Amino acid sequence: QVQLVESGGGLVQAGDSLRLSCAASGITFSTYAMGWFRQAPGKEREFVAGVHWSGIRTNYANSVKDRFTISRDNAKNTVFLQMDSLKFEDTAVYYCAAQQWGSGSGEGIRYDYWGQGTQVTVSS
Repeated sequence: QVQLVESGGGLVQAGDSLRLSCAASGITFSTYAMGWFRQAPGKEREFVAGVHWSGIRTNYANSVKDRFTISRDNAKNTVFLQMDSLKFEDTAVYYCAAQQWGSGSGEGIRYDYWGQGTQVTVSS
């Protein structure tokens, strides 16, 4: 049984930082690209960041580039999203996703598994 479990969300002020984690089980983590997506109320899900299955490269949405950093720890079967300089518009439910042999693409349809999400709320 595949599980992706996000954690680390919460309520913060604009300018603060948060670190999200996504722990995977039931998959051979080292063969999976991992992605972070988010969905704000009334909006469509959007790509945030992705990391290649090998870790060789990362991919970011323009809106978070230079503020967010995705990383992976294959020994812990975990992917992280370090979010700095948070803005009100970063408020959303954040989801992690996994795609075997993937590149960390921004196309959600390419991902095989999804977590349940963690809420991030940034007050202005």
